[in-house]
Amino acid sequence: MEPITHFLTGACLGRAGFNRTTALATATMALAAEAPDLDMLGQFKDPVFGFAHHRGFTHSFLGLFLMSGLVVGFMYLIWHLRGRKASNSALPPRWGLLFVYAYLAGLTHILLDFTNNYGVRPFWPFSEKWYSWDIVFIADPFLWLVLVAGLLVPTFFSLVDRELGVRPKVPAGRIGATLALFGVLAVWGVRDYQHRRAVNALKAYVYEKAEPIRASAYPNWWNPFAWNGVVETRNFYATTLVDSLQPEVDPNAEMQIVYKPEETPITLAAKNSRLGHVYLDWAQYPVAETEAIQTPQPGYIVHFIDLRYGSPQFGVKKSLSAGVELNGNLHVVAEIFGHRRRSLP
Repeated sequence: MEPITHFLTGACLGRAGFNRTTALATATMALAAEAPDLDMLGQFKDPVFGFAHHRGFTHSFLGLFLMSGLVVGFMYLIWHLRGRKASNSALPPRWGLLFVYAYLAGLTHILLDFTNNYGVRPFWPFSEKWYSWDIVFIADPFLWLVLVAGLLVPTFFSLVDRELGVRPKVPAGRIGATLALFGVLAVWGVRDYQHRRAVNALKAYVYEKAEPIRASAYPNWWNPFAWNGVVETRNFYATTLVDSLQPEVDPNAEMQIVYKPEETPITLAAKNSRLGHVYLDWAQYPVAETEAIQTPQPGYIVHFIDLRYGSPQFGVKKSLSAGVELNGNLHVVAEIFGHRRRSLP
């Protein structure tokens, strides 16, 4: 998920009652819920390195121990710079408990990322397998609405109480934050039900007289009932939009057939490259297309796309496509990821 949802989830988690046991709980959990995305710094090294390590160590159950320690250490530094003062002097920070809370907030990050179709590798380094639920788009306005309401509505009443001279004995907002978290679970429940309906409709359809081997449905941000369907048959992939409110795939819907290309020495050389291994390990419906080039030297570019991020209506998402440039001897001379090209020595 994008940073806003992670941050809001951590804040709601802290205000759901954890902030009544130790100072700095809400701030710690909000930061810890966001901290695993520090792996984005790997993009500064090179795009392939960044892609290979994104949602890897920092998004694993093991890596969360380090991320939690970093967050709690940062909070200790801030607390020390503030003169070892907290907003509630009667509730001092309990650092061991804050570490546990930070780890719990980090687990929500893994869970939220699991709900979308990019996936996570929670068992790294023991397993590189990707897991994804495929029910929520990377940015979901419904989740924003639920989480923001859970934080702002109690804050409004707290401000009114202060104007009336009422000073609460415990931090306010517990009920609102708790209801917001249950609201997130409710959204997931609806999305999961609609997702299973969409997948079942895709599996029941016959595509140009070919039975599906597997089928997946991926969410859209603008309509919780519209899904990008991808189906694999023996000889081709089919992509189409599917409405989970309907019992079956609309035969009049625009559909794109992508035939599986034959393996060649060119595609095999690209797949055996560093980028090829990283991309194909992550992709669920990969397609490799070969392009002959003459500049800067005669050779080939093998383009990799994942049909999870392509649709007949909107094309392929460039930022999640890749390419391997080969010379005439089929040696890798450049790696292309998204809009970035990196020449190799």
